[in-house]
Parts: sequence; C-alpha cells; structure tokens
Amino acid sequence: MRTLIEDFLVYLRHERGHSEQTQKTYAALLLNFVSWAEGRSINDWARVQLSDLMAFLEFERARAMKNEPAESVRKLSSESLYLQIAALRAFYNFAETEKFLPQNMAENLSLPRRWKRLPKSLSNAEIERLLKSEKHGTPTELCDQAVLELAYASGLRVAELRGARLEHLHLEAGFLTVIGKGNKERVVPVGRKAIEAIQSYLDTGRPKLVKPKSPANLFLNNRGRPFAASTMWTRIKARLRRAEIASHVTPHALRHSFATHLLENGADLRVIQELLGHANISTTEVYTHVTTSRLRDIHRQFHPRHSKS
Repeated sequence: MRTLIEDFLVYLRHERGHSEQTQKTYAALLLNFVSWAEGRSINDWARVQLSDLMAFLEFERARAMKNEPAESVRKLSSESLYLQIAALRAFYNFAETEKFLPQNMAENLSLPRRWKRLPKSLSNAEIERLLKSEKHGTPTELCDQAVLELAYASGLRVAELRGARLEHLHLEAGFLTVIGKGNKERVVPVGRKAIEAIQSYLDTGRPKLVKPKSPANLFLNNRGRPFAASTMWTRIKARLRRAEIASHVTPHALRHSFATHLLENGADLRVIQELLGHANISTTEVYTHVTTSRLRDIHRQFHPRHSKS
C-alpha cells in the first residue's frame, strides 16, 4: 500500500508540480489511513471498500486529538477531516486513471462544509512598524528587511520568497519573475521601498552570507544556504515580536495584507488575482469579505446614525 502512495507522490511532484509541503501533507494523511487499515488486516488497496473508508472517517471524527492531555475532549476539526477526504479522493482518482485500481472507491465520499476563515491582515500602522528598518545593518537584518519589503510589496508566498533567484530579479525595470504553485510563472511589480531594501541587501548583506557552494537563491541563511520554510517564518515572527504585533498572525500575513490593502484602495479584483497567482477568482474573492467587514466597521464608527455622540 505504501508503494502505491510513493507512486502517487511522484505523480504530484512531476506531473502536477505540487510543492514539497503539499506532498508531505498528502503522504501523512494517506499513511494515516494505511496504518488504520493494517490494524484491521487490510494490506492491499484492492481490498479496501467504501465501507472501510467510511469506518476510517468515523474513527477519525471520534478519536482524541494527538498531543492533547488525556482529559481533553477536543476532536478532529472539520478542516482536518476535509483534508483527509480530499487526500483519499485525489489518491483514488490517480490510482483509477493510471489503472492501478479498477474502481475509485472514494468518489462518493462527500466533503464536509469547509469554514472559509477570513485571512488575517495587518493594519497600515502595523505594517509601518514592521517595515521600519533595524539600525545595525547586519547581513541578517538586511536580509530580513528585504524579505519583509518584498513580501508586502509583491504579495509573495513564503515558498516563493524562498525560491526567488538572482536571475528572477529585474530591479531596474521594477519587477520580479515568480515561479508559483504548479511551477506556474508570473511577473509581479516590485515597489520602490522593496527595490531599495533588496539592493541594499545585494550590495552589503548577501556577499557576506555567500559561501563557496551557495546557490543563486536571492535569500540566504547564515550558512549561505536557501531558507527552510520554518526558518524563514521564525525570522519573520521575531520581527513581528520586536514590532509588538500580535503573535497569532500566519505565514501569509503579509500576502493577505498586500491583497487587502490593494482592494481597500480601489484595485480591481482581477488584477489582484493575477498578482497573487490564484488560478480561480473565487480564491481571491475572500478578500471582498475582508474589505466589506472593514467598510462596515468604518461606517459604524463614523456615520452619524451609528457613531456615539
């Protein structure tokens, strides 16, 4: 069963262009099912029936959360269950299409309603505090400043920041070529402040980080290597703490802020979709809910029939 999962992961990597993190997520979810199945003497995907998948999902729905105290009553969230079902459906679709299995046993699994959380964005004041340059100008600080400025200026994902390479930069023309999800290429503008921060980092920061075997990645850690996702996010969180910004923001905080602030200032939703690299406009439309909420708050605060005298 594990061998077929490996084939599926190769397909995700080479045919679909999914990120390493997506592959890890699918692998963990599918191996979770395999472990459950093996505990019931099911050792072949061909033996798995729809009733087995349903029994597994019921088990998942009822089981206690991992790494929780014994007395905890917390259960698996609908979001986690959604991902588990999505992984099974994607796997079975691959296995049937590639003739590894004669039938797609997961096609009748229905996805639970997925709660669409509104993305957390930073206020203009928080952005100003976060992007305020730190004084010492060490290579690490210059790198962090360039990462933050570029993330907010261009709305890049953390993976896209990590993957940015020197040959992708076109600072004189004011744009950057980005390789996004599914290896899709897009061109994004880079604002003046971000260009200044990147140029300063390239002039006096990056040369001190480069080692003999350093790759051409734009951003390098203190060992001259490309950033791991967790390391880059740890560095961003440290800056958030020093700027006294709430710790519960996500790795996408600057990306969400980029989109929200553009929309609040009148940018067209289709343009934002293109800048963010969303394949479907429905993904971008979540930001209309954010700005609607913001407008409602402003109306409540300042309209004479809402505001307090």
